[in-house]
Amino acid sequence: MKILVIGSGGREHTLVWKIAQSPIVDKIYCAPGNAGTATLAENVNIGAEDIDTLAAFAEKNQIDLTVVGPEGPLVAGIADRFEEKGLAVFGPSGAAAQLEGSKVFSKNHMLKYGIPCAAGKAFTDPERAKLYANALGAPCVVKADGLAAGKGVIVCTSLEEANTAIDDMLEGNKFGDAGAVVVVEECLKGEEASFIVFTDGNTVLALPESQDHKRIFDDDKGPNTGGMGAYSPAPVLDHLLRTKAMEEVMIPAVKGMAQEGTPFKGVLYAGLMVDKDNIKVLEFNTRLGDPETQPILMRLKNDIVPLMEACCNGTLHNHTIKIDPRAAMCVVIAAGGYPGSYEKGHEITGLDQANGVKDTVVFHAGTALDNGKVVASGGRVLGVTSLGDTVEDAINTAYEACAKINFKDCFKRKDIGAKALKRMAIPPQVGVIMGSDSDFSVMKSALVMLKKFDIPYYVTVASAHRTPEKAVQLATQAREQGVKVLICGAGHAAHLAGVIAAHTTLPVLGVPIDSSALQGMDALLATVQMPPGIPVSTMAIGKSGAQNAGITAAQIIGVSDPVVAEKLAAFKKEMADKVEQKAASFA
Repeated sequence: MKILVIGSGGREHTLVWKIAQSPIVDKIYCAPGNAGTATLAENVNIGAEDIDTLAAFAEKNQIDLTVVGPEGPLVAGIADRFEEKGLAVFGPSGAAAQLEGSKVFSKNHMLKYGIPCAAGKAFTDPERAKLYANALGAPCVVKADGLAAGKGVIVCTSLEEANTAIDDMLEGNKFGDAGAVVVVEECLKGEEASFIVFTDGNTVLALPESQDHKRIFDDDKGPNTGGMGAYSPAPVLDHLLRTKAMEEVMIPAVKGMAQEGTPFKGVLYAGLMVDKDNIKVLEFNTRLGDPETQPILMRLKNDIVPLMEACCNGTLHNHTIKIDPRAAMCVVIAAGGYPGSYEKGHEITGLDQANGVKDTVVFHAGTALDNGKVVASGGRVLGVTSLGDTVEDAINTAYEACAKINFKDCFKRKDIGAKALKRMAIPPQVGVIMGSDSDFSVMKSALVMLKKFDIPYYVTVASAHRTPEKAVQLATQAREQGVKVLICGAGHAAHLAGVIAAHTTLPVLGVPIDSSALQGMDALLATVQMPPGIPVSTMAIGKSGAQNAGITAAQIIGVSDPVVAEKLAAFKKEMADKVEQKAASFA
């Protein structure tokens, strides 16, 4: 196969690197590419936005698949132009790419298909926009409707800032046509994460979750950038929230696009705000992120080319995603002055030494060749990316490699991945053990409640019959790990809770799962009928029982934790208020 990759950044070098591993690929071109892509592909001096010239090149050179990296040509309709010429292209149509190309289109799509997002409205009149911002209050967010090179989203900490941002876009023409319409939104609270999928317009396959670092300085200080580093996996998006992201965001978005007659094929990226058990979409992108691509593709074990072909021809249902269980870290090395003005042309040293570090690849973003030397040519210059058995290992390896690289005035953040380490250092207080992974659809109701009360937990699978040794190990080690309550969900014979209770002095809550022909009655009786001295607090069958297990665990912990007790009191009041509201509707 001959493949053309369009773009010149770290994302495109990573794509070229991954595609080059495919045994079915004979030749790779990259337009326009950088010094890194030149080591694996033939760079072609055609700009990413020059759609006609790119199409002519693909036609002349009999390109079998074109992979579009940046958003600009996608929104401009490059996929449509290529398909008109009978050329296969990995990326959405111009109409589908409006999910990124227009904040108004994206907002309307989310509202129509029930996808959780921030409250907001679009305006062309600055005075009406300011009135709405005033109604929302500060902080709020002002967004340019169109593409603005990643700079069109302004988080305003005061109404004065919001008014200035609105005037700059609508009257000052700060972002040109991209800012002719603005969207004013509420400012969501929580922690950001990136969730990216492949889709052929019907099937949706999730890639590893990741977390980007947008601010220029450590501790998330300073102005926003294109991204100063990323890591995967991201503990903030655990299994529960990844499931919610698929069910509440990605699948509805893709199905909605199909219903609108604009099927979405390629990569769909959701920037998510995570707050306890809730997720809301900050924005959609219609391509891989940068620098998220670097750690994600380092962990992807699949040959990426068949996956991309399947997205093009509608056969993604025949594939599964295979992920390296190790963690991956990308640290961006930037030019001095970025994200403001910066100098170009400084020679970069130490690249070979950094690439020689175990499980490390230095991906080029803003680089060029000058008389055989690699020089800095952009703001974000390199993405040093490493694998490790743990997040901490990946962090240490990436920074070891970074230390070998140097060019004039270069700098990097020193805390990429710190959020993950902080989150992972919190010991779980509740262990949730399921007899089978099929029980998750029921047991997630318990996890939602634990998240609501900010109680850390772990989730795992252990069978009383198939892996009794593991079940015993989980029970005997729980107390020394700081666990205070164990929740066990199982169906059919449902002996799991009893086995766990027999090997621990911690309280055990049993959730009978309705997975048998007896609709859970067998699981209920097996869970509740414990011998003397082996107590299991048995919940109701199914989801309501799982929900109550989460609340009961919180009540047990709340006996000695006043913070949890306070949250429980607020939860009870919230339930009572809802009943009063319903009663009032009958008055």
